Amino acid sequence: MLHHVQIAAPAGSEDRLRAFYTGVLGWAELSKPPLLAPRGGCWFRVPGRGGPDAELHVGVEEDFRPARKAHPAFVVDVDATAAAVERAGHPVRWADPAEIPGRRRFHTDDPCGNRLEFLEG
Repeated sequence: MLHHVQIAAPAGSEDRLRAFYTGVLGWAELSKPPLLAPRGGCWFRVPGRGGPDAELHVGVEEDFRPARKAHPAFVVDVDATAAAVERAGHPVRWADPAEIPGRRRFHTDDPCGNRLEFLEG
Protein backbone atom coordinates (compact mmCIF):
# COMPACT_ATOMS: atom_id res chain seq x y z
CA MET A 1 0.00 0.00 0.00
CA LEU A 2 1.22 3.49 -0.85
CA HIS A 3 0.97 6.25 1.76
CA HIS A 4 2.13 9.28 -0.25
CA VAL A 5 4.07 10.56 -3.21
CA GLN A 6 6.02 13.81 -3.08
CA ILE A 7 6.59 16.15 -5.99
CA ALA A 8 8.32 19.53 -6.00
CA ALA A 9 7.19 23.08 -6.72
CA PRO A 10 8.69 26.56 -6.53
CA ALA A 11 8.24 28.81 -3.51
CA GLY A 12 5.06 30.88 -3.67
CA SER A 13 3.12 28.44 -5.88
CA GLU A 14 0.79 27.15 -3.15
CA ASP A 15 -2.29 29.09 -4.28
CA ARG A 16 -1.94 27.83 -7.86
CA LEU A 17 -1.47 24.29 -6.57
CA ARG A 18 -4.57 24.54 -4.38
CA ALA A 19 -6.59 25.88 -7.30
CA PHE A 20 -5.60 22.82 -9.36
CA TYR A 21 -5.55 19.96 -6.88
CA THR A 22 -8.54 21.12 -4.81
CA GLY A 23 -10.42 23.29 -7.30
CA VAL A 24 -10.03 21.18 -10.46
CA LEU A 25 -9.48 17.66 -9.11
CA GLY A 26 -11.59 18.05 -5.96
CA TRP A 27 -8.93 16.67 -3.61
CA ALA A 28 -9.07 17.88 -0.02
CA GLU A 29 -6.09 19.79 1.30
CA LEU A 30 -4.47 18.29 4.39
CA SER A 31 -2.92 20.35 7.16
CA LYS A 32 0.83 19.95 7.29
CA PRO A 33 2.31 19.12 10.69
CA PRO A 34 3.35 22.30 12.56
CA LEU A 35 7.09 21.56 12.29
CA LEU A 36 6.85 21.09 8.49
CA ALA A 37 4.41 23.92 7.68
CA PRO A 38 7.06 26.70 7.65
CA ARG A 39 8.83 24.93 4.77
CA GLY A 40 5.94 25.83 2.43
CA GLY A 41 4.21 23.55 -0.01
CA CYS A 42 0.92 21.75 0.55
CA TRP A 43 -0.49 18.27 0.98
CA PHE A 44 -3.62 16.74 -0.57
CA ARG A 45 -5.73 13.64 0.06
CA VAL A 46 -6.01 11.49 -3.06
CA PRO A 47 -9.32 9.60 -2.92
CA GLY A 48 -8.86 5.85 -3.11
CA ARG A 49 -10.72 4.24 -6.00
CA GLY A 50 -11.34 0.72 -4.83
CA GLY A 51 -8.69 1.04 -2.12
CA PRO A 52 -7.48 3.28 0.69
CA ASP A 53 -6.86 6.99 0.24
CA ALA A 54 -3.31 8.15 -0.35
CA GLU A 55 -1.64 11.55 -0.14
CA LEU A 56 0.17 13.84 -2.53
CA HIS A 57 2.78 16.03 -0.86
CA VAL A 58 4.02 19.03 -2.81
CA GLY A 59 7.23 20.38 -1.33
CA VAL A 60 9.04 23.60 -2.08
CA GLU A 61 12.37 23.08 -3.83
CA GLU A 62 14.78 26.00 -4.02
CA ASP A 63 16.23 25.07 -7.41
CA PHE A 64 12.90 23.83 -8.80
CA ARG A 65 12.64 22.26 -12.22
CA PRO A 66 9.37 20.56 -13.23
CA ALA A 67 9.37 16.78 -13.54
CA ARG A 68 8.72 16.20 -17.25
CA LYS A 69 9.34 12.43 -17.41
CA ALA A 70 9.03 11.15 -13.84
CA HIS A 71 5.43 11.36 -12.63
CA PRO A 72 2.86 9.93 -10.25
CA ALA A 73 -0.14 8.10 -11.72
CA PHE A 74 -3.58 8.23 -10.13
CA VAL A 75 -6.47 5.81 -10.62
CA VAL A 76 -9.58 7.92 -11.29
CA ASP A 77 -12.79 8.15 -13.29
CA VAL A 78 -10.74 9.06 -16.33
CA ASP A 79 -13.53 10.68 -18.38
CA ALA A 80 -14.76 12.89 -15.54
CA THR A 81 -11.20 13.87 -14.60
CA ALA A 82 -10.22 14.64 -18.21
CA ALA A 83 -13.34 16.80 -18.59
CA ALA A 84 -12.54 18.74 -15.38
CA VAL A 85 -8.93 19.25 -16.44
CA GLU A 86 -9.97 20.48 -19.90
CA ARG A 87 -12.64 22.81 -18.47
CA ALA A 88 -9.94 24.40 -16.31
CA GLY A 89 -7.79 25.04 -19.39
CA HIS A 90 -5.12 22.42 -18.78
CA PRO A 91 -3.99 20.15 -21.63
CA VAL A 92 -5.19 16.55 -21.79
CA ARG A 93 -2.79 14.31 -23.70
CA TRP A 94 -4.37 10.89 -24.23
CA ALA A 95 -1.93 7.98 -24.24
CA ASP A 96 -1.78 5.48 -27.08
CA PRO A 97 -4.08 2.60 -26.02
CA ALA A 98 -1.60 0.08 -27.46
CA GLU A 99 1.03 1.09 -24.89
CA ILE A 100 -0.84 -0.45 -21.95
CA PRO A 101 -3.74 -2.49 -23.34
CA GLY A 102 -6.97 -2.19 -21.36
CA ARG A 103 -5.91 0.99 -19.47
CA ARG A 104 -7.33 4.27 -20.73
CA ARG A 105 -5.08 7.04 -19.51
CA PHE A 106 -3.96 10.59 -20.11
CA HIS A 107 -1.24 12.97 -19.01
CA THR A 108 -1.42 16.61 -18.05
CA ASP A 109 0.74 19.08 -16.16
CA ASP A 110 0.06 20.73 -12.83
CA PRO A 111 0.37 24.55 -12.64
CA CYS A 112 4.12 24.22 -11.97
CA GLY A 113 4.72 22.01 -15.01
CA ASN A 114 4.98 18.64 -13.25
CA ARG A 115 3.78 15.74 -15.39
CA LEU A 116 0.81 13.80 -13.99
CA GLU A 117 -0.88 10.63 -15.25
CA PHE A 118 -4.51 9.66 -14.68
CA LEU A 119 -5.77 6.20 -15.55
CA GLU A 120 -8.96 4.22 -15.40
CA GLY A 121 -9.13 1.72 -12.56
